[in-house]
Formats: sequence, C-alpha cells, structure tokens
Amino acid sequence: MTDQKKKSRIPEFKSIEEEAEFWDTHSLADYEDEFKPVRVKFASSLSEPVSFRLDAETLDRLRSIARDMGIGPTTLVRMWVLERLKTFEQR
Repeated sequence: MTDQKKKSRIPEFKSIEEEAEFWDTHSLADYEDEFKPVRVKFASSLSEPVSFRLDAETLDRLRSIARDMGIGPTTLVRMWVLERLKTFEQR
C-alpha cells in the first residue's frame, strides 16, 4: 500500500457560515477519525485587570460580536489584544 494521505470526507468551506451549516446537519462522531489533537495554551493566571471606556454604540457592537462567537466581551477583547501583540512580535 502506498503512503498517500487519505482524502478527507470533510469538504472545504468557502465561509464560516457554510461550515457552521454543515456541522449543524452532520455529526462530529461520523468524522472523528479525521480529527487531530491540538495543543491548547491557557493563561495560568490573569491577575492584572485593565479598564478602559467605550461609547455605548461600540460596546453594543462588541457585545454583539462576542455573543455571535459564543464568548463574553472581555474574552473577545483579550483575544484581540493578544492577536495584535503577536503581530508586533513578528516584526
């Protein structure tokens, strides 16, 4: 037998919405043999709070985006800050 990769049964998606629709109608259990473990890094201690002010419209937008992603607004802001900091590290 040749050492070729098995073609995935999971299709390529054009958008997150298309992927979400697929997984809404398919079981993960049917594809579990195609998943690979990933390393997840959790902060050991988030001990330093940062406060800043946002206008009501911006805060509403932030909350709406976070809700759509299924996370809290402070988690979303923390993710964005960390992503942005990473871009500066890569310069």
